[in-house]
Amino acid sequence: MVELRSFAFIDRLQKQFVGFIGSTALGYYPIPGQSALFLEIAPGIEINGITNAVMKKAAVFPGAMVVERTYGMLEVHADSPSDVIMAGDVALEYLGMKTLDRLRPKILSSVVVERLDPHMSQIINRFRNTGVSLSDETLYILEMVPAGYAGYAANEAEKAADIRLIHVTVFGASGRLYLSGNSSDVQAAKQAAEASLAALEGRDH
Repeated sequence: MVELRSFAFIDRLQKQFVGFIGSTALGYYPIPGQSALFLEIAPGIEINGITNAVMKKAAVFPGAMVVERTYGMLEVHADSPSDVIMAGDVALEYLGMKTLDRLRPKILSSVVVERLDPHMSQIINRFRNTGVSLSDETLYILEMVPAGYAGYAANEAEKAADIRLIHVTVFGASGRLYLSGNSSDVQAAKQAAEASLAALEGRDH
């Protein structure tokens, strides 16, 4: 039995977030302004059949397909939102499910660190996959399950404020988002990210 863990439609990809996808994924890279879909399932191996069905029937490009120990994740994108919505419909039909069969996001941790210490900043920059954090900035760290929603939260945060996207983890046991900037922008990004997750309906954990 396949479990639909995350299913999130992104209407308009932001510049830094597509930079993250381009720096980490092995598929066809998106560009800013396109629409995208993040989908995560368990068991992970089943993502292969879903991806094949989507590619046959929808005019989208696969940005990333990940099969890890437990979960599988797929990101697809296209210029037209309707094409991405079609891709989602194909995936749901393949699974015999509807959108509300997904798990709701659950926030595990939400931390704001004021006036980032230079040593702490350097530690974070060692594992980052997008921008770099700077000393004395404010840092925001968000962790949630399922992991596939981290990309959605990152994109909504970037829409809302002038922040620097530092690191995103969109697959695995949990999703993580790191971003930095001045305090007011980080607070605005935090509010947008957490509100966007709270607005997604689905099954309880």
